Amino acid sequence: MDYETLDPEDWAQTQKLAHALVDAAVDYTSNVRDRPVWRDMPSHIRDSFLTDVPQTATPLADILRDVEDTVMAYPMGNTHPRFWAWYMGTSNFTGAMADFIAAVQGSNLGGGNHAAALMDQQVVQWLRQMIGMPEGASGTLVSGGSVANLIGLNIARNAKAGIDIREEGVMAMPAPLRFYGSDQMHSCHQQAMETLGLGNRALSRIRSGDDLTMNLNELKAAVASDRANGIVPACVIATAGTVNTGAIDNLAAIGDFCHEHNIWFHVDGCIGALVAIAPENRWRVEGIDRADSVALDPHKWLHAPFEVGCALIRSREAHVSTFSLTPEYLKVAKRGLAAAQWLHDFGFQTSRGFRALKVWMSLREHGVEKFGRLIDHDIAKGAYLSRLVEEADGLHLMFPTNMNIVCFRYDPGGLDEAELKLLNIEIMLRLQENGIAVLSDTTVHGQHCLRAAINNHRTENQDLEMVVREVQNLAAIILNEIAGR
Repeated sequence: MDYETLDPEDWAQTQKLAHALVDAAVDYTSNVRDRPVWRDMPSHIRDSFLTDVPQTATPLADILRDVEDTVMAYPMGNTHPRFWAWYMGTSNFTGAMADFIAAVQGSNLGGGNHAAALMDQQVVQWLRQMIGMPEGASGTLVSGGSVANLIGLNIARNAKAGIDIREEGVMAMPAPLRFYGSDQMHSCHQQAMETLGLGNRALSRIRSGDDLTMNLNELKAAVASDRANGIVPACVIATAGTVNTGAIDNLAAIGDFCHEHNIWFHVDGCIGALVAIAPENRWRVEGIDRADSVALDPHKWLHAPFEVGCALIRSREAHVSTFSLTPEYLKVAKRGLAAAQWLHDFGFQTSRGFRALKVWMSLREHGVEKFGRLIDHDIAKGAYLSRLVEEADGLHLMFPTNMNIVCFRYDPGGLDEAELKLLNIEIMLRLQENGIAVLSDTTVHGQHCLRAAINNHRTENQDLEMVVREVQNLAAIILNEIAGR
């Protein structure tokens, strides 16, 4: 059998193509403002993703041209300065280069005695320092917030189960566990309860108040009622930045309550934990440093390219005891490549990508202080858009703007709730289809609204002014169309 490899036959030609690829990537990123935020794919592009698996080789130059014409030409759009949907970071070019370097090195971050593993642990400790958790706290880098929350809630379950749950399982627990969060918490927490074998009924939704934060009196009453009925209050999930409106639960008060009643204090900080580094706004997350576990997302307000999340755990012992499992083929050695604790002892994955480099390089390049200022800027942009909405004819601010998520809608008067929903959805879709801006929508306390999450280091005030004008213009066009039917 002839020798074969996946390395190029002509390294010089590959080098030439790689240099051209970098040039195109710089142009693509530096000119992002000049492109539509989003555009729909024509049918022939969609059809190109339905072809069968290739059996023979295609020249790399042709493949790169196909990628440029299909994938790069029709992005989601979240790197654009007028992308404000859901809640995403907008990446940065240094982080993109880091992902390339990490892929070239090709290390598996399941652990081992090598530099990438040390950097992984260093980035975890940097994130710990940024939110103020104490030295000695543990953590792990994961794909994103959903897994980071699952890590924290898994440890909370094991710590409060009353048995060796890894050995005996949830069916052997002496009493059922209850977890608590506000009715505004992210849906990933229900998925976590289901995954952990506790079920959705183990998750108590505490009613939020007018400010859309958890009602502490309702929490206290729910805990007291459960204890009286033989249910163990295991964990309170406080949210530092709800996905609907950016509301931040009273972390300090919830932390006091949890510590007084021996309840695990978990903070879902995937949106707002890193406000802790913002000089003008860090007061908003006071108390986060006292959490037993925190989930956060460097691919949001640190703008690392997707994907990288982080779970931070106050007790390293509780963390390792939840996940550590060392089969005979992964014993720690005294010397050599296996002479280090395996990083898979801190989570679910034995095979892990080198996520740390893009965070490490970006923090080295810009420094924490700059990222803190950018967070302050985004929160200021949220306040600015809120003022524009309040001053604009036909636009109405629907809920308080806590940080950088602005909930509003167009309401000309005389329409019922269902008609207003249809009107505003059509406005949202035309903004997207025209490539102007990408907003998302949501329904809070029964009221539908448009939603702009300004988590974007490229957004300028002129972009916010433009979207207000375009919402008004599109509303007038749509209403005229309806009147003419």
